Amino acid sequence: MRFMLMLKGDPPPGAMPPPDLVQAMHEYDQELERAGVLLAAEGLYDSSQGARVIYAKGDRTVVDGPFTEAKELIAGFYLIDVKSPEEAIEWARRCPVDRAIPEGADYEAVVEVRRVAEPAEIPTINEEQAAQAERFQIRRA
Repeated sequence: MRFMLMLKGDPPPGAMPPPDLVQAMHEYDQELERAGVLLAAEGLYDSSQGARVIYAKGDRTVVDGPFTEAKELIAGFYLIDVKSPEEAIEWARRCPVDRAIPEGADYEAVVEVRRVAEPAEIPTINEEQAAQAERFQIRRA
């Protein structure tokens, strides 16, 4: 089963992660890799460098960042392949996102765990669509 671990948050515009956080995440990456569960891992720039395309009432509107609700934003993600939801949650519990919180800061670090929908599990998909979706998936070699 594939799961996405979404690291919630939005650093201040232009901020880079401190060296101790980079090192902790690097060690976590290596741990996931050694366990054979890591498919992908990426960090994202802050939302000041992003945009949203909003579809409403037949119109498309582009809104440039930054966005105000940091706890609703994604700062990075891991894509893992594990045997169960419980194993995915255990990996999320081990993620060192707490190092992203400055000492004394009054906010929380969140890792959201979501199962990836497999094409075969979607009853409304036809064979051609399923085959195409399979070609686009990230899989362990």
